[in-house]
Amino acid sequence: MSGNSSYMVLGSFVGDSLALGVHWIYDQERIAALGRLDGLKAPPPGSHHTAKQAGDFTHYGDQTLVLLASLAEKGVFDPADFSTRWRALFSGGSTIYADRATKNTLSQLAAGWEPADAGSASDELAGASRIAPLVHSLRSDVEAMVQACRAQTGLTHNNAKIMDSAEFFARTAHAALSGVAPTEGMAKALEGRFPGSPLHGWFKDAQAAAGEDSVKAVARFGQSCHVDGAFQSTVQLISRGQDSPAEALVDSAMAGGDSAARNMLVGMVLCAWKGEGALPQGWIDGMRKKGEIEALLSRIG
Repeated sequence: MSGNSSYMVLGSFVGDSLALGVHWIYDQERIAALGRLDGLKAPPPGSHHTAKQAGDFTHYGDQTLVLLASLAEKGVFDPADFSTRWRALFSGGSTIYADRATKNTLSQLAAGWEPADAGSASDELAGASRIAPLVHSLRSDVEAMVQACRAQTGLTHNNAKIMDSAEFFARTAHAALSGVAPTEGMAKALEGRFPGSPLHGWFKDAQAAAGEDSVKAVARFGQSCHVDGAFQSTVQLISRGQDSPAEALVDSAMAGGDSAARNMLVGMVLCAWKGEGALPQGWIDGMRKKGEIEALLSRIG
């Protein structure tokens, strides 16, 4: 590995935090009226995460931090441990937002389903967005990394397209750490894999749009959580922003919708590729749990 995988993880968390204030706002004109993002901002009144402060995470980042803590504590990916910690995140009067996939999964776990079977059938890309800690911790064994990324995704999003997406972005980030440009890495991630999957066509459509303004491209492909649209939007952002990670993350946030899920994947891949200095240091330092994340990363090594 030639890249800095710890910075890759920080980049994924930063992407989530940057999107916090405008997450799930679909009106691009309303977002534009707030001004172009130049740092980590608190959610404005009437937004979806008003209990949060600048530098906090959405519920996606919160779940990713739980995964990172599980990896640091166990030394390996332990699905049962992650599932237990994940459930605890939403228990006992928690203020963490529980989306539909989370509620469905929690309901099935409460009914006695095994963690490996209890994941919702959700087709939302967010299920694949938590994987940066796994790419980091298992970077020396790519196939073990892929299987872990698929397994953790399935714990909450037991959907073939979402698990395939997790593998796609994991392989892309792993290749970027090895010095393979993301556009090439994404193409290689698809070669000989996912027969019959719509990922192949989605990738071609996104690549064809690589030269477009990303805010407009996301609006065209789809701002929503659903993978058909979110996948293309994320690939377009990675392709267009390959050498400008900060701009890609800002464009994604300004595009609206489920910007946090896109940003976690864009931040992971582009920071794996560009390494330290890819993002403004103020964004890194502005994360309220930066110290905790760095301490957990140091335990993983």
